[in-house]
Parts: sequence; structure tokens; C-alpha cells
Amino acid sequence: MMRSGRSKCLRVPRRVAGRAAAADIDSVVGPGRWWVMGAWKQTVAALVSAVSMVGCAGNVMEAEPVALRSGVAELVAPNGRNLNGRNLNGRNLNTPELGQLLVSVDLAGARIAEEVLGEVRLEGSVFHGVASSGPVSGQSFLGARFIGNLSSGDTVELRVDGIEPGAGADADVWAYLVSYYDAADALWKPACAAADGSALSAIPVAGRWDYRQGVAGGGAKVDDAARFTFACEGAAIAKCVRFGYRPWGTTADGLSLADHHQACTRMVRADFCGDGTSHTTDGQWVNLHDGVNVQTDTEAWLHEAEWDADGARCFTQTTRAAQAVSCPGQTQLTQCGKWAHFQAGTLIMSEVPPAQ
Repeated sequence: MMRSGRSKCLRVPRRVAGRAAAADIDSVVGPGRWWVMGAWKQTVAALVSAVSMVGCAGNVMEAEPVALRSGVAELVAPNGRNLNGRNLNGRNLNTPELGQLLVSVDLAGARIAEEVLGEVRLEGSVFHGVASSGPVSGQSFLGARFIGNLSSGDTVELRVDGIEPGAGADADVWAYLVSYYDAADALWKPACAAADGSALSAIPVAGRWDYRQGVAGGGAKVDDAARFTFACEGAAIAKCVRFGYRPWGTTADGLSLADHHQACTRMVRADFCGDGTSHTTDGQWVNLHDGVNVQTDTEAWLHEAEWDADGARCFTQTTRAAQAVSCPGQTQLTQCGKWAHFQAGTLIMSEVPPAQ
């Protein structure tokens, strides 16, 4: 499916209408239909701007304690610094009380109604497993419990409180309301939360991410058949799924989109050096396009960078960075932005608008 590639870093409270142009992905939120504990619930999410937020997901200040975050701390929207949620998986898979990073979720040990399931797996973003009564999948996972892994090595219990099946062009993209159990005050709290504390949905994505910054491997995806990531809406991992780069999907020619998805998360966070460090500033516009017709070039803007799964293959002097970017030891392609580079390893190109 071809999509327009212009986007601005605004937070999406829950899910974006499936076929909206990228320019609208961060600014328009359509009605969502959720299956919540036994009944369909019609919801309409309000637009939330990114004003006074660091990254598209919320105020992540250097002095702020790291909250239950899942992701490479900062991957959020073409143009946001969070990886997964308000921070690579919510800016927190969220609430500052936990003070930990939710780095992954186990498939093994998942249970429904206190019964531990067998053969739990993800097919796209839909859960499947086997109960004593037979196979279970999809909305049967409402109320399911999972075990999340924190950066400290501890675990936390997670619960699925709502399920929104995919529809139309996004039929394979299901979203889930997820909460975690805070043992300190014996309460269930949103795993993905907006700045005001309201719950955001999450898209489960197979594998996990390295949330370190400034080191080799930072921001990288780790293929892990035993674990997955609850990617909070509005952050880079989920946002890149919404842009059409489903890591489980393929192009019309059968090419996997997994590397395009990872390249997108690098681009969204302006992780030029491919070390997990975000160089973006907030509220910037960016145009993205690729060579596989998922996102098309809709703007005559200035070339910013070319991206693959490891970061920027090259970048110009016109970037979203507040300061000049330097990646010691990194070899840059010449003629950055040349279309032919799509045939030689470049997966995504980004552009920024001319200075006003």
C-alpha cells in the first residue's frame, strides 16, 4: 500500500485511522472500537499536541527518573525522540513510580483465567496459544496476563484490558490496552500512558530492542523468539508500524519489511550514528519515502539522510538536529539523497522543509 510520507511530531493518544497520509498520522485520531472486558466500547480519542514535550511522547528530561519504559529510550514519530511510547515504548511503559525500563515481555507463562497457555506466539500482532479446551487467539486474550522483564532484572505482571482488532488496510495491526500491577500500592496502572496519565494502546511486536544510547548496538532490534515488545502508540516502534512498515509484513514482491521498520525507527529518532542516541529536536516536520512504494515522496524538500537498519548511511548539513552531528569512524555515502541508492542498500530517505 502506498502512503504519503509527511509527518509532524505530535502524540497519537490511541490509534490512527489506518489509511491516513503520514502528514495526518500524528495529528488526526479517528474513532476506535475496543473490546473491553466483554463489551464493545466506542471511543473517540482527542488530539494531543506535542507542545512542551521532549520527543513526541512526553516530557523526558535528563534529570527525570527513568520510568517503566520499554524501548530504546526515545523512538517516537518522525520526529520524536522516543523509541517506544513516550520513550521507546511509551516514554515509559509508563508511570514514574516503577522507575524501571520494561525491556521485553515473555510469551511463555502467558495465562488466561489462571490457566497457563501453551505454544503462545504472535502472528503479526495477534496472539495465539493453546488452552486445555483447544486453540485460542485474538479476542480470547482479553484479560490475559503476561510477565514483563524490567531493566533491573526483576519482572512485572501485565494484563490485557482492551483489544482493538485491525480493520481495512490495517487488518493485521491489532492494538491492546495493557496495564501493569504496581505491588507498592496494589493497583493496576496503564503500561502505556500519556502525559496526563490516560491510557495509550500498544501494538505487540515480536522481538525486543536494545535501549542503550551512545554505544554500539544501542537502538538495535534483537530477534528473540521467546519475547516481544508492547510498542506504545505514538512512539517510534508503533509509529513505524502505522506508517506501513510492519516488521512481519512483506512488499508485493515478497521482500520482508523488517529492516525497513528498523530503519524507520532510526529515522524517527534521528539516530544518525546508529548507537541509540537521538539527535532530533521537537516539533519538526519530516518527509519520508522508500523504494518499495510503502511511503511515497510527496514534497520537494531538502534531503536530510538515507537510512538502513543500522542508522544513517549518509546525512546532509540540513538535519533536524539542534547541533552539528558527528559519527566518528562512520563512512558516509557520497551524493546523499540519490534515488539510485535504493538499489544499493538504502531503505528509507528523509527530507526536511526549507528554512522559513
